[in-house]
Amino acid sequence: MNDLTPIEMDELQRLEQEEASRPAYRRTGQRILWILLIAAGIGLAWFLLRGGEAPAAAPPAPVVTVALPLQRQVTEWDEFIGRFEASRSVELRPRVSGQITAVHFTDGEIVRQGQPLFTIDPRPYQATLAEARAGVATARSDLALAESNLERALRLIEDDAVAQNEVDALRARVTAARASVAAAEARVRSRSLDVEFTTVRAPISGRISDRRVDPGNLVAAGDGPAATLLTTINAIDPLHFTFDGSEGLFLKARREGLDRGAPVEIHLQDEGEFRWNGTLDFTDNGLDPASGTIRARAVVRNPDSFLTPGMFGNMRMASGGTVQALLVPDTAVQTDQTRKLLLVVSADGTVAPKEVALGPVVDGLRVIRSGLAPTDQVVIDGTQSAMPGSKVTARRGRIQPPPQQAAPAIAAPPGAATLSD
Repeated sequence: MNDLTPIEMDELQRLEQEEASRPAYRRTGQRILWILLIAAGIGLAWFLLRGGEAPAAAPPAPVVTVALPLQRQVTEWDEFIGRFEASRSVELRPRVSGQITAVHFTDGEIVRQGQPLFTIDPRPYQATLAEARAGVATARSDLALAESNLERALRLIEDDAVAQNEVDALRARVTAARASVAAAEARVRSRSLDVEFTTVRAPISGRISDRRVDPGNLVAAGDGPAATLLTTINAIDPLHFTFDGSEGLFLKARREGLDRGAPVEIHLQDEGEFRWNGTLDFTDNGLDPASGTIRARAVVRNPDSFLTPGMFGNMRMASGGTVQALLVPDTAVQTDQTRKLLLVVSADGTVAPKEVALGPVVDGLRVIRSGLAPTDQVVIDGTQSAMPGSKVTARRGRIQPPPQQAAPAIAAPPGAATLSD
């Protein structure tokens, strides 16, 4: 300030006086103008430094495939997992003790009722039978003597040559002799049975297991498991197919009259078609309180002996008549916690979820019981990119049953259906 000339000092004072004499609002406006100019300069510098890049364009709407649900006539079935069991099964045990002298079958073959299977040494029992027959001859001789004595006494009693008490004693001897003859004859029949039991025969027709005792071994007779097990026989024509059903399915079958005599179809684990037919013939008399299921059984013919007890199979039983159903690919069904959803696209391309009730799988397509209209455009491909409420580009598709492939069966759903011709 001290370096200024007098003239410069006078000019500075004049400017300060002019500045002080200006209105306050003009000074504020100038400050705002300067601030705006500085901000515009900063923005222009930022734009020039970015090289003039244009703003990014919005991403295109995802493309999804939509189709109307397939409408078909279907026959609904209830499906079960079960296993085959022998219609009759016998554990073969000897009724007399002794040494096995011969085996008359090949392990695993089909045997007929009455066919000889084992021979137990019959000689001890034949000797006992001969002794019993000798006892019959002795008893009959005693009876003949007693009857002769009685006849003689009856002739003499007319001449008062024999007392009445002697006649009564002779009658008692005749009665006792007759009883002895009956007992001796019973012993003969019993010993004859023992001789008959030395040849062990098949009590039923079926497939026999392997022999548990070889010739030369001693076997023991007894009651139940106390006797030696020789082998087992399973009747395989017909077979039983046993399965467990839920209480709900049991109630539905009872109301529709399908708890007895209903036709069933079965396929094995390596079969793609239901080729075995049977008839429901038994439902248990109570539900299992632990599992809430009830045991049931069907009879299946097995004339060529292909089926074997213990095999697992998938069984289906018609649960109602033919109905008109809507079908979609099972892959189109979405899961939201406990709900099942299908994504549909409206006319303006907006995606919306629809809660549906699912039915069984028919020829690879899922039956929709309720919640879907025949005119709904269902997303069948691209469900991952179709978010509810978003816009999509819809491409028309068509729902068709996938090609049939024979594959091992897996756990069956609680219901099923087939397309009706």
